[in-house]
Amino acid sequence: MTDAELDAIMRIMDSAFDPQWGEAWTRNQVSSALMLSNTHATLIAADGEDMHDPAEAEGFAIVRAAPGEEEILLIAVNPPVRRKGLGARLIASLAADARLRGAERLFLEMRENNPARTLYEAQGFVPIGRRKNYYSLGDGARMDAITFGLELSTQ
Repeated sequence: MTDAELDAIMRIMDSAFDPQWGEAWTRNQVSSALMLSNTHATLIAADGEDMHDPAEAEGFAIVRAAPGEEEILLIAVNPPVRRKGLGARLIASLAADARLRGAERLFLEMRENNPARTLYEAQGFVPIGRRKNYYSLGDGARMDAITFGLELSTQ
């Protein structure tokens, strides 16, 4: 991962993740995760095509692979370009890449009130688990996490 790609991820994360939920990672967390051989990042440009310059990135995902499965750790699209199909294109690309690496399933976890749920379900993800009171909110309240799975063999 180049510094320019890491800069792009952090720029998008800063605009895409609402601080009230505490979901954004620090630069060090992203960099450390991407040093692991089973973790990688995908960036996408506003037109949904391959980028020649990371400064063109408008979306990203960080994925961790394990035998037979992959997990989306972070996924984001810059708010000004949301609702233009970039999230769907990014997920389709992640699923295709995971299949090529031999994964049979793709997972993600989100807080129960995440508006991206409609995107995930439209892409074929189904809820497969719930972690009660998983997220701590700033006011001391707790929120459940929902785990979603996508069977890649049916795609």
